[in-house]
Amino acid sequence: MVNLLEIREACFSYNKKQLIFNNITFSIKPGEIFCILGPNGTGKSTLLRCLGGLLALQGGSIVMQGQSINDIGKNELGKKIGFIPQGHQPAFPYSVREFVLMGRAPYIPIYGQPGKKDHRISEQAIRSIGISHLMDKPYTEISGGERQMVMFARVLTQNPQLLLLDEPTSHLDLRNQFHTLNLIENLCRQGMTAVLTTHLPDQALLLNATVAIMKDRSFIAVGPAQQVITAQNLRNAYGIDVKIISSNDGRIRACVPIKNSNQEDNILAN
Repeated sequence: MVNLLEIREACFSYNKKQLIFNNITFSIKPGEIFCILGPNGTGKSTLLRCLGGLLALQGGSIVMQGQSINDIGKNELGKKIGFIPQGHQPAFPYSVREFVLMGRAPYIPIYGQPGKKDHRISEQAIRSIGISHLMDKPYTEISGGERQMVMFARVLTQNPQLLLLDEPTSHLDLRNQFHTLNLIENLCRQGMTAVLTTHLPDQALLLNATVAIMKDRSFIAVGPAQQVITAQNLRNAYGIDVKIISSNDGRIRACVPIKNSNQEDNILAN
């Protein structure tokens, strides 16, 4: 199978002096769920923005379907890649309906207006996420978790091949976390591809994702979740002891931090 995305020896710096990440190499197949784990400040979100063409690499390459993303026009890139950031602070009180409709921008000519098809697609996206009750509410007056679901609907209107999701469940309650993970899984079964960052190894296990663990500006392990999410790898990444537990039938695995007084002293000392 031909890769959808290929990243080779990628590195990035904001000031061209201190690297945020370095020598990142991996590839992603169509329909794959690729999950990036790692501690705060290790460069996960920055890498995601580079994959979406929002930031330019200092070195290396990102190729989508055989073409460098640098050579793909912004409008065309907007049709291929959808990005959901960790949080979004609204500036204007657009209704949820209007805000989601803005996701159709790559398909609308300059100075053009959304047509019936654009309105139909945006309303279908809102219904598919299960937030029809928010349709006419001002985006500025809904909760952070509701905004996250609205952002998801907006991205779906783009009909992208690749979804980039920066901690997509960080503002959601347990029910909506489960709903979001199911939605990602279903979309990828239908041929979409997803790259997401998370602090929760359990989510990568639930999604049966390909996992990259990021530490000290590079990947320390890449592979299937069941193989990569180990007590040793998580200790190397986060500096804490973790126990991996499984259900009797082996179908469900979870990561549980082990409370250790010496460990707590070391964390406080640092």
